[in-house]
Parts: sequence; structure tokens; C-alpha cells
Amino acid sequence: MHSGRPRRAAWRDTLANTIDSTDTGAGRLFDLVLIAAILLSVLAVMLDSVRPYQIRFGTVLRQLEWTLTILFTLEYVVRLITARHARVYARSFFGLVDLLSILPTYIALLIPGAQYLLILRVLRLLRIFRILKLARYLSEASVLITTLRASVAKITVFLAVAVTMVVIIGTLM
Repeated sequence: MHSGRPRRAAWRDTLANTIDSTDTGAGRLFDLVLIAAILLSVLAVMLDSVRPYQIRFGTVLRQLEWTLTILFTLEYVVRLITARHARVYARSFFGLVDLLSILPTYIALLIPGAQYLLILRVLRLLRIFRILKLARYLSEASVLITTLRASVAKITVFLAVAVTMVVIIGTLM
């Protein structure tokens, strides 16, 4: 019986299972390659921020960054293609993390002086939450946020006292 909704192609289901599941060998391999790429990308960002490494390995680091950005872009597009509802995925927390982690490289190419946005590439680390199935713990962050909001007055007083002490001690030195 036809429900009126078009049926998904089998290849999309297979691909979705590979990128979203660790139940298969291909899914585990995909996750391992993605974790390695994320860690390599973050390492490249860190090394590129240290001037001697930037001078010595700048070209290699830029080539690596572009290679990884293209890989992450392909992964993002595949996730959009395989998502049951692409718009929902694109607006989800991990969809936005995926997008924000690739955009800075393209923006820096188009807008001179936009290199400061490249720090957003560190957002790729958040993708490890999804890969390692830790996303269920993100809701625990709401407890932390609630606690911080409730403590804002105490934190403000503490910071004011700390800044005052630093200024006084700095002046005496």
C-alpha cells in the first residue's frame, strides 16, 4: 500500500546506516576515519597558530586544511542527502556544528582578512560527541547553564573583587 510519501532509495538507507551507525564494519571504519580527520584538523589549526610552525609548515598545513575541509564538506552534503528531513538536520545542533566548522575556510578564501573566523574550525571537536554517541549527555549542559544563571550575581561579585585585587597588587608592584 502506498502512503503518498515517496519511498527512499535503498542506497540512501545503506549510506545513512553507514554514517550514522557503528553496528557495521563500514560504520565503524567511517567513524574512525572521521575521528582521525577531526583530530588531524584540530592539530593543524593548533600548529598553524604557532608562528615557527606556520613559517616552516604553512603550505603543508594549508593543503591539509583544504583537503580536510573538502572531506568535511562532502560528509555534510552526504548527511543532508541521507537525512530523512534535510532541513531538520541542517537546523539541528550537529547540522549547525558541521556547517560552522567548514564555512570559515570558504569565507577566508572569499573575504580577505577573515582569518579570525578560522578559529571556528575547532567546533569540529564537538562532532566527536556525535561519533562517540555522547550526544545524550548534552542535555546535562542545561543543568550547568541553569546553575550559572542562578549564580550570576555571585560570579560578578567574585570577578569584581578579583579584578580589584589584581589592580591594587599590580599598582603596588
